Amino acid sequence: MSFGGLFDGGSGGARVVADFPYGSSAMPAGAISQPRLVSPSLSKPLLSSPGLSLALQTNMEGQGDRSLASIVGGAGGGGHGGGGGGRDLDAVGTHREDENESKSGSENLEGGSGDDIDQENPRKKKRYHRHTPQQIQELEALFKECPHPDEKQRLELSKRLNLESRQVKFWFQNRRTQMKTQMERHENTILKQENDKLRAENMSIREAMRNPICSNCGGAAVLGEISLEEQHLRIENARLKDELDRVCALAGKFLGKPISALANPLPLPILNSSLELAVGTTAFAGLGSVPMNLPVVTDFPTGASSPLGSVITPVRPICSMGGVERERTMLLELALAAMDELVKMAQMDEPLWVPSLEGVKETLDDEEYERIFPRCIGMKPVGFVSEATRETGLVIINSSALVETLMDAARWADMFPCMIARSTTTEVISSGMGGTRNGTLQLMYAELQVLSPLVSVREVNFLRFCKQIAEGAWAVVDVSIDGIRENSSAPTANIKCRRLPSGCVVQDMPNGYSKVTWVEHAEYDEAAVHPLYRPLLRSGLGLGARRWVATLQRQCECLAILMSSSLPTRDHTPITASGRRSMLKLAQRMTDNFCAGVCASSAHKWSKLSLGNIGEDVRVMTRQSVDDPGEPPGVVLSAATSVWLPVSPMRLFDFLRDERLRSEWDILSNGGPMQEMAHIAKGQDHGNAVSLLRASAVSANQSSMLILQETCTDASGSMVVYAPVDIPAMHVVMNGGDSAYVALLPSGFAILPDGGGGGGGPQKVGGSLLTVAFQILVNSQPTAKLSVESVETVNNLISCTVQKIKAALHCEP
Repeated sequence: MSFGGLFDGGSGGARVVADFPYGSSAMPAGAISQPRLVSPSLSKPLLSSPGLSLALQTNMEGQGDRSLASIVGGAGGGGHGGGGGGRDLDAVGTHREDENESKSGSENLEGGSGDDIDQENPRKKKRYHRHTPQQIQELEALFKECPHPDEKQRLELSKRLNLESRQVKFWFQNRRTQMKTQMERHENTILKQENDKLRAENMSIREAMRNPICSNCGGAAVLGEISLEEQHLRIENARLKDELDRVCALAGKFLGKPISALANPLPLPILNSSLELAVGTTAFAGLGSVPMNLPVVTDFPTGASSPLGSVITPVRPICSMGGVERERTMLLELALAAMDELVKMAQMDEPLWVPSLEGVKETLDDEEYERIFPRCIGMKPVGFVSEATRETGLVIINSSALVETLMDAARWADMFPCMIARSTTTEVISSGMGGTRNGTLQLMYAELQVLSPLVSVREVNFLRFCKQIAEGAWAVVDVSIDGIRENSSAPTANIKCRRLPSGCVVQDMPNGYSKVTWVEHAEYDEAAVHPLYRPLLRSGLGLGARRWVATLQRQCECLAILMSSSLPTRDHTPITASGRRSMLKLAQRMTDNFCAGVCASSAHKWSKLSLGNIGEDVRVMTRQSVDDPGEPPGVVLSAATSVWLPVSPMRLFDFLRDERLRSEWDILSNGGPMQEMAHIAKGQDHGNAVSLLRASAVSANQSSMLILQETCTDASGSMVVYAPVDIPAMHVVMNGGDSAYVALLPSGFAILPDGGGGGGGPQKVGGSLLTVAFQILVNSQPTAKLSVESVETVNNLISCTVQKIKAALHCEP
């Protein structure tokens, strides 16, 4: 038979019930004919239960035969007699349990605890003992101070209360067990209330799902043209959001701190229907908000982290929302779609990317692209042409460091100084999660440049989104936002360039290297480009993926050598490590100023001059230098032009960087060869270096001149930049001094391939596009007016230099 709820569900249970004759008052005759074992499989003794150990006693002294109900009812105080036979056994057990809890462990069996009784003869008679109120008060007072007294404390207390040490020990054991039981019951009550609350909330949500209500008018919501499939998707998105909240709550419980799943810095409208609930990018959803009809990319599985961190991505709501919220929604959806497109374009091959016959170049199939990917920023404007390239290479930098560089506007511009004239972060929508860049979403502005006065600077406003797509694998995507912002006053006709989803996928490799796959996809107005440079930009060599990867490889190699304690084998210049860093920093500033003088970027205050005696292919600009320790004070004049030469870029670069051939084109060489005084290698290629050259003195009264020169070359192009410097200032720099106070004005050359056509006939195949630029101080007074003679002098200097280079390379017909 079963005793139902007679005994409390504690750690112990009834084990032996024997020697009790059952009378008719307790239950019908014959119901139990002999003593039986109750729950014989339980190994713990009867009196180890916190409730039963205080009360239950077999064959108590001075008591007669009882029924089972009489014993249970009288265990608390012995005053019920035999009249409990008609009582429900469950009620009897509950009443006894409540009585036991009210006694605070004040009663005990004389001589031991439940464990000790089980070990002795269970038929032996035992005396029942009740503690006095004074004893209980003393025991309770010590229990509040020390629930686990040691042997010494128990012995002292037993002497003071005239109790045995074992009685004190067992009282404390029973009291602790009772406290634990009460706490567990209290927690169960709270959990039951919370469960009831969640059930009620679930029922209200289900009711709201069946009868959606408009938050504006209070009437029934009209679903309009929404399909049944979309309704199911929205309901599923709401369920996923609730699941994410529960996961974050559990994670916060185990981590010991709260975790915000969807903390939107902008307030969202109050939602009255689950159909209006925002779509959260769940912890396991990855790019789930992107259309699912696209092919699945398996090389980089989605990471188990929210791609937007603390950002919520709402679906287009049924009811209207504010302009700021609507714009934010569009930006978040655009970022997710762009990220999905970038990762797929980085991984897919044919038929999306068609290799060339030589196998060294890929071409994007426009029809296949339009079929696979939706136009996330609208149709291509009339008159625009597309430029799409992809390049893969190994870079000596780890993925997290590269991601940090790309997400910081200043560091991004420093990494690509020849390609980025200016960059700023205009707004940070999400700063990532967990102290990393995972989920960072920000608006940026950049001016991209090709080093030629014949190519206008590309101004782009774009959204940059960073996501960790796997362990040690990241993706950073850019996409233009022109036309999305409602407060944008610039008409579409003024937009000269748009970036379609472009960026890079970075994966860690052994030995600190990373595998970088770069995708560049842009649309631009070709009418704004000089015909000489149109083939270059069409081929992707001007601002395509190959140039981004080649520049990144060269810059990272330079940084690795700069941070290395050992010098390259060919670098024998006796310069200290601090001196090398100072010289490289000075050379970097010189090259940055050279690029700024070639392209008319808004980052530098240049004023363009238009004079009738200057050719249309020559750009002349001027500015005033005031309070700049890195430049001489006065009026600075910059002149630049670009020409096509029928020689290979490498041959032209080797000619211009050779100090022994410098006298053939440089008027600063005084007509004789120059000597290299110092050499600092910046990479494995001999063409990447910083040199200090000395020109021969014409007479004994003239001191020799020092020229600081930096040469850079990679697969995308080359540069030779130089500037005359002061001898005492260079001594300070070579000894590790601050190079910021060395005044210089750079000049030099930028060399690019002609793109395979050079702007015309087949005779120009394999040529070079050479940009020549000079910066000269024409007056030491910043307030002086620029004279026509100064402009003509600079113009003549450019023309003379170009003619000398053509003559030396036998380029004249």
